[in-house]
Amino acid sequence: MSLRRFILHRVLSIVPILFGVSVITFGLFHLTPGDPISQMVALNPDITAAEEAQIRSRYGLDGPVYQQYMTWIGNVLTGDFGTVIRNNREVSAVVMTRLPETIALGLFGWAFGLIIAIPTGIYAAVNKDQLGDTVSRFIALSGISIPNFWLGLMLILIGALWLDIWPVLAPSRLPLWHPEMLKYLILPGLTIGTASAASIMRVMRTSMAEEMNKEYVTAARAKGLPERQVVLKHVLRNSLISVVTLAATLTASIVAGSVVVEVVFNWPGLGKEFIDAINAREINLMMAITLFTGVFIILANLLADILYAVLDPRIRYE
Repeated sequence: MSLRRFILHRVLSIVPILFGVSVITFGLFHLTPGDPISQMVALNPDITAAEEAQIRSRYGLDGPVYQQYMTWIGNVLTGDFGTVIRNNREVSAVVMTRLPETIALGLFGWAFGLIIAIPTGIYAAVNKDQLGDTVSRFIALSGISIPNFWLGLMLILIGALWLDIWPVLAPSRLPLWHPEMLKYLILPGLTIGTASAASIMRVMRTSMAEEMNKEYVTAARAKGLPERQVVLKHVLRNSLISVVTLAATLTASIVAGSVVVEVVFNWPGLGKEFIDAINAREINLMMAITLFTGVFIILANLLADILYAVLDPRIRYE
């Protein structure tokens, strides 16, 4: 199979995966009691039973679950993700409004993880079993072990309250691309990127340490190549294969972790919107965010597969 056919095959495989995700999540969301209409009636006791039935019929919530799913998936295939009942806004408009906030937060955390992890991993591998290696491994283990919500709260306590260096609550009057917004990204970005940095650093160190013991490295040294050139030109390239795969896999954890981080920092992204949708039982919005997240994760893994083939010339899809 050629690389082009491989990519096409992977893209087509996304369809049944998303279909399965939509069926499972739609069913699970409907298993939980309550819906937006019930909350509307609870807040307004003047709504009669006949009016409640009329509202349910208007939004297609009066039929069995399978019928509601068929209607929903049919609308989604035409680009209609439904309506947020509590404010009568289109779901697609809400998602597109919040999506840039989540992407910015995820990219900040991802970039922070790579910038910290790769140099640290290289340093730890080159200085294996020395003091710097031990310290970096301890920090990496701590980064993996600390929960996101606890780290976020500690950063708020230290950085925003005690030291008063970084603000926490982003003002709604500023657009995302405003330079001042960068300082509001720092604390949630560090929170979401710490665990990723720790995981990538450990893999980077292990991968480089293994590569440095191989025969081609010994041969390169025997030819008189400088150690810096051996490490950065030969060892680093092969070691990055594992890192690229892991970095793409961690995209899932970054996206999932953004839910907690956005709630802790009141960051107006899809994660916070998802929690609000759960509280309001807005199933259309919950389904749309779930599908967007699934597509994002699948595309990240597809990118990892492509980069894997590019980085390792031995891998050919023939």
